[in-house]
Amino acid sequence: MTKKQFRTLAAPETVDKTIAGLDLDPGTESVALEHARGRVLATRVDAEIDVPGFDRASMDGYAVRARDTVGADEADPVALDLAGAVHAGEKPDVSVAPGSCVEVSTGAVMPPDGDAVVVVERTDETATENGDTVVAIRTAVAPGENVMVAGSDIAAGARALGPGTRLTPREIGLLSALGVERVVVRAKPRVGVLSTGDELVRPGEQLDSARGQIYDVNSTTVAAGVEAAGGEPVVYPHAGDDFDEMERLLRTAAAECDLVVSSGSTSASAVDVIYRVIDEQGELLLHGAAVKPGKPMLVGRIDGDGDEQHNASAYIGLPGYPVSALTIFRRFVAPAIRAASGLPAPQTATLEGRMATEVRHPQGRLRLMPVGLVDDADENRLVYPVDKGSGATTSLAEADGIVAIDADTDYLAADEPVSVQLFSPDVRPPTILGIGEDDPALNELLDLLDRPRYLPLGSREGLRRLRGDVPDFAVVAGPRETDHDAVDLGGWTREWGLLVPAGNPDDLSSLADLVDRDVRFVNRPTTSGLRTSLSRALADLADDRGVSRHSLVESIDGFSATVNAFESPANRIESGRVAVGLGLRTTADKHDLGFVSLGDQPVRLLGNPERLDKPAFDRLESALAELPAHCSSLSGYRFAGE
Repeated sequence: MTKKQFRTLAAPETVDKTIAGLDLDPGTESVALEHARGRVLATRVDAEIDVPGFDRASMDGYAVRARDTVGADEADPVALDLAGAVHAGEKPDVSVAPGSCVEVSTGAVMPPDGDAVVVVERTDETATENGDTVVAIRTAVAPGENVMVAGSDIAAGARALGPGTRLTPREIGLLSALGVERVVVRAKPRVGVLSTGDELVRPGEQLDSARGQIYDVNSTTVAAGVEAAGGEPVVYPHAGDDFDEMERLLRTAAAECDLVVSSGSTSASAVDVIYRVIDEQGELLLHGAAVKPGKPMLVGRIDGDGDEQHNASAYIGLPGYPVSALTIFRRFVAPAIRAASGLPAPQTATLEGRMATEVRHPQGRLRLMPVGLVDDADENRLVYPVDKGSGATTSLAEADGIVAIDADTDYLAADEPVSVQLFSPDVRPPTILGIGEDDPALNELLDLLDRPRYLPLGSREGLRRLRGDVPDFAVVAGPRETDHDAVDLGGWTREWGLLVPAGNPDDLSSLADLVDRDVRFVNRPTTSGLRTSLSRALADLADDRGVSRHSLVESIDGFSATVNAFESPANRIESGRVAVGLGLRTTADKHDLGFVSLGDQPVRLLGNPERLDKPAFDRLESALAELPAHCSSLSGYRFAGE
């Protein structure tokens, strides 16, 4: 099979118009009022009764004839005979005769001939010699005072709620008062959700990483997005890359749903065949969008399997990488689902900030760049890119919103003003932002802080971004050049060295053995402080031997092979893929591995001198003091004062 080239990439406006032309109308349905919250009325609701349905007292007091209170005041009250009482929920069995009054409670039916209520605070009761009660009225009232007349809330025949009204607890309260039991609402569009790819495994199932399997992220996240947009997600089993199986699942979903959304198999490679299914079993309207991320998206229609009513279900194909899929879903698909549900666009969630660092964008198409937010000491909002690539799901989890970079903009300068489209109106920036080395003790420290955000990009990257004024603090491990601007906030030491299988079968005892023995090694990235310490140790060994450091590096099998996290080398050793890894004693002990110590390594927290007035630094200082008590399970660690 030859590769299929993308058609002309459609502009975002064209994508919007194409999707708007799809028929996603789900029709209407009748639902019980108790299940109607958040739904959208499809028809007008008129009041069939008066609310209230009777004249009722709106205050505790006495029902009177208003004309009997004329002239009454504190100095010269009017005396009225008490004829009886009416309480809420009772049918009156007494009327208000001239010269009399009736005790009433709030919500009670007004007794016949009573046209006003005197509040109890402006009255006094007195018992007569014959056992009757006289009420002294110390204020005059006008007809209708403290009385809610029948229909004053809403009258029978009035328009109560119109079509398109979203039912919140307030509207449901009104419908309850009208005695409405069921309402006709816009049906939720049923959205079939499929992920494609032979490598996918559903969460909860056994994962075989040796076969390149990964957990299916898109099915659950897209389904959650469908529900948030007002749709009803229907998640189907994931499809492999087999044409017939993919066709069967897509047509089944088309027969049962108003819209089918798939992810993966939309690019131009030979194994991505979903566009062929749409071409052969429906209509492909658009293939490829001028958007980054999300270029390989599809829009079209697909015939259902044996259901005439769904013979041309709408179809949208998302890219396979989670960041691309979710970004494109949020930008193009969610608005279409909301429109079909009758829901308005979400509350505007846009704020202004300034770029904390420069960003280059030479691609020549709209870029939807995930960004994070951080405040400086003066509460000025700074914006920094959070972009680990389309395949990294943490890019969105660590981001607060999106900055849209136009196709004709190839550069955003540091301090340039930008608009951030927040993922939701309630997004709050972290109280403190750190960047640098990943470390088990640091994880404990972060748990003691209120709403921190930490990007484990390595010591070198932490220092670089600290110099660029992005984070509040950087975490740096190992030897480093003096940085006179950074403020040392404190830290600890950790024992580092070589991780080996349990029992140390290769009998390694030093760094020299790693160089001289034929063992497979896995390293840490050049941004890691552990890698820096290893490089320094190799340089010292080279000096002792009178050779170049490069020659020692060349003799280590796998020196250039790297893994990102501090536990990753242990996982490689446990799987048998390597015999030695660069790591920490605490990692070796946790995984029951052997360990060859190469010394202690300092880990320091370096504060941004321009941010030290932020309140979060007070909590960071106290958390550092508390930290040793939370790290008792970490072997090879030492803290100040220990």
